[in-house]
Amino acid sequence: MKRLIDIACALALLSMVMTTGCTDKKPSPVKDSVLLDSARQDSVLEDSAEDIIAETPMPKAADELFDDFIFNFAANKKLQFKRIAFPLKVYHNEKLSHSVEKNAWKMEHFFMRQDYYTVIFDHPNQMKIVKDTSINHVVIEKVYFTKSLVKQYLFNRINGLWMLTSINYKPMYTNKNASFLKFYHSFATDTAFQNRHLASPIKFTGPDPDDDFSTMSGDIDPETWPAFAPELPSKMIYNIIYGQKYTESNQKIFVIRGIANGLETELYFRKIRGKWMLTKLNT
Repeated sequence: MKRLIDIACALALLSMVMTTGCTDKKPSPVKDSVLLDSARQDSVLEDSAEDIIAETPMPKAADELFDDFIFNFAANKKLQFKRIAFPLKVYHNEKLSHSVEKNAWKMEHFFMRQDYYTVIFDHPNQMKIVKDTSINHVVIEKVYFTKSLVKQYLFNRINGLWMLTSINYKPMYTNKNASFLKFYHSFATDTAFQNRHLASPIKFTGPDPDDDFSTMSGDIDPETWPAFAPELPSKMIYNIIYGQKYTESNQKIFVIRGIANGLETELYFRKIRGKWMLTKLNT
């Protein structure tokens, strides 16, 4: 737990480095030399934060749960280079394309430089697999909507240690969630399309504003949906396959999990008369 807190603190520093405040005032002109100095400073701070993470060894217990491992793997450069099976084989649509040597590998931070990551499930029971310490194979999918491409990172636990063993590029249309991904992209980017795919009503469960330790439930009408609608990633999303089996089911659960704040948003979609509809929102 202490290790994860250390990572969260370092991530907060990274976030401060990579974000800027917003004001109503127009920015004053800034000289190129000032911008360059600022960029160098940000780079130094970012490197320092990563150095702090790298100097803290990953506890052996982190290999038991994939989530614990991947947060360390994505934040710790030394660990990442140790846990890749070099030369790393790269496939394109299951055919070997090339291999990446250790000196050519660039640090992969996955979702650590954003505030959240996403996972897709077919039904609620599958969500328990995230805590399953017996799984030995996990795939992290990086879904590029603009390229209609999915980049898969394949991890295997070998002799008790999680290792990145290969990368596979696949067209999005061959993905097990292809039809849902196509729908989701339109849902996340087109307001009119989104409105046409809202159930009436949408079941809602969320924190009680009057009691920090309680939740409240109710219904959301399509007319009031904008007040509850979460911000949805649209250019690229991640999906982690812990072992959940995807089928042409009539339900998909799109989960957005906060990295440092522990917040979670669950959007339940159900296919009704052949049309995907948002039926439930949990926050």
